[in-house]
Amino acid sequence: MKEEKDFMHNRNMLDAWKNAFNGMVYALKTQTSIKIQIIVAILAVILGAVLKLNSIEWLFLFLAIFIVIITEMVNTCIETVVDLYTEKFHEKAKIAKDVGAAAVIFAALNSVIVAYFLFFDKIIGIFTKM
Repeated sequence: MKEEKDFMHNRNMLDAWKNAFNGMVYALKTQTSIKIQIIVAILAVILGAVLKLNSIEWLFLFLAIFIVIITEMVNTCIETVVDLYTEKFHEKAKIAKDVGAAAVIFAALNSVIVAYFLFFDKIIGIFTKM
């Protein structure tokens, strides 16, 4: 029983960081949606650099990016725990997974709204100057 307890708790801050890094690596390796979101985030950051966002705009961009990625990781946690508990169909398991997925949808919708406010006028401005 002692080994299980040691496995379930970080011994120190370095172990906590290593475990968190392992979680990020797992999510990137196994979750296609997170890979897509990272690619979109990189493109948004490049676009932000090209359009010369100001400090407040960068803040909103990074908040939107991190909210989507964090929400997707929490959804992965929910799905994994539900699958650990049962592989059979259960209405409450479906609800947990569906609500987690809905949270990701809201985060993604938020990021689209933020992107609109950050980029639309600047992009239109470039095309109207041509």
